[in-house]
Amino acid sequence: MAAAAVDSGFLRSPRGAVKIARAVVAFVTFLCFVASRSGGAYTALALMETVITALFFLLYLLKLDKKMRWLFWPLADIFNSVIAALFLLIVCLFAIIIKTNNGTLAGGVFGLVLLVLCVVDAVLLFQKISLGAPRGRNTPAK
Repeated sequence: MAAAAVDSGFLRSPRGAVKIARAVVAFVTFLCFVASRSGGAYTALALMETVITALFFLLYLLKLDKKMRWLFWPLADIFNSVIAALFLLIVCLFAIIIKTNNGTLAGGVFGLVLLVLCVVDAVLLFQKISLGAPRGRNTPAK
């Protein structure tokens, strides 16, 4: 069996760093909401963001975006970042306003930090892609 190719350049790129930061902050947000015994929407959103970000990170790290060409992955990643930012804005502001306990407040604050990381990720990726250019092998994912 052939070993999967790892894009070590992605790990050192700004996009790789933002993906790692997103996954870590999303996991910390999830832990805050779980520790505070918050409602399902808080924990579900943080867990989904952790998993989806980790999957996109693995997609780019293992160069699967170049092998699975049936979807334009960078655009899907931008949509994910924008939708996640909108959900995080609503849910985390609600968590901060309600602040049933310190865990919910901390989760809301970390969620807002995660929102900023989502926007930064979307902007970095949007600067790298060109929707009018052909989808050749050189379309950057970092």
